[in-house]
Amino acid sequence: MIKVLSIIGEYFVFLKRVFSRPEKWGIFFKKLLYEMYTMGFGSLLIVSVVSLMLGSVITIQSVLQIESNWIPSWTAGFIVRTSAVMELCPTIISLLLIGNLGSRITSEIGSMKVTEQVDALEVMGINSAAYLVCPKIVATIFVNPILTIIGIFCALTGGYFTIAITEMISTYDFVDGLTYCFRVYDVIYSITKTAVFAFVMSSVSAFYGYRIEGGALELGKATTQGFVVTSVIVLILNVVITNIML
Repeated sequence: MIKVLSIIGEYFVFLKRVFSRPEKWGIFFKKLLYEMYTMGFGSLLIVSVVSLMLGSVITIQSVLQIESNWIPSWTAGFIVRTSAVMELCPTIISLLLIGNLGSRITSEIGSMKVTEQVDALEVMGINSAAYLVCPKIVATIFVNPILTIIGIFCALTGGYFTIAITEMISTYDFVDGLTYCFRVYDVIYSITKTAVFAFVMSSVSAFYGYRIEGGALELGKATTQGFVVTSVIVLILNVVITNIML
C-alpha cells in the first residue's frame, strides 16, 4: 500500500513538472503539430478497420436477437448506434490506442532515459518532462476524440453495409433506427470519456517511461506495466464517468 501511494505521489509530482510553462512556445507548438500528425495518421488505419469489423459484428448480433414480431426492425439500428456511440467505440478504441500510442510513448521516452538523452536535456537546463511529455499529452487529448468520431462513423458504415449485403432487414429500417431519438449529448458524453482516457493514457505511459532506471530489460517491463496500469485506470474511470454523466 505504501508503495502504491508513493507511486501516486511521484505521478502527481511528475505532472507538476510536465505542465510547467514551456521555455519556447514556438518549439512547443512545432512538437505538438508533429505529435498530432504522427499519432493521428499512424492510428487511422487500425482504428478504421477495427471499427468497421466491430460495427458489422454488433449489427449481426443485434438483428439475430430480434426474433419477435412485436419488436420493430428499426430497433437493430437503434441498438447499433447507441452501443457504438456511447460505449464500444470510445472504450474499445481507447484500449486499442493504449496498446498502440501508449506503448509507443513509454518506449520512446524510456529509450531516451536509458541512453541518457533525458539527462543531457537536464544538464542543458531544459525541463525534460515539459519538453518531451507535454506535447504528447496535449496531442492525444486532441487526436483521440477525432479518432473516436471516425471510429463511430466507420462502425455505423460497417453495420449499414452488413445489412445491405446480408439483407437481414431492410436498409431503410436500419437507417431509421440509426436516426431514431438521436441525442447530441450522447456524442458529448463519448468525446468527454475519450478525452479523459487520452489524458490518462499519455500521462501514465509517459510516467512509466520517465521513471525507468536500468537498461533494455527494465524498458520492456515498464512498457508492460504502463499498458496494464493504464488499461485498469481507464476501465475504472469508464464506470465513474458513466455514473456521473448518465
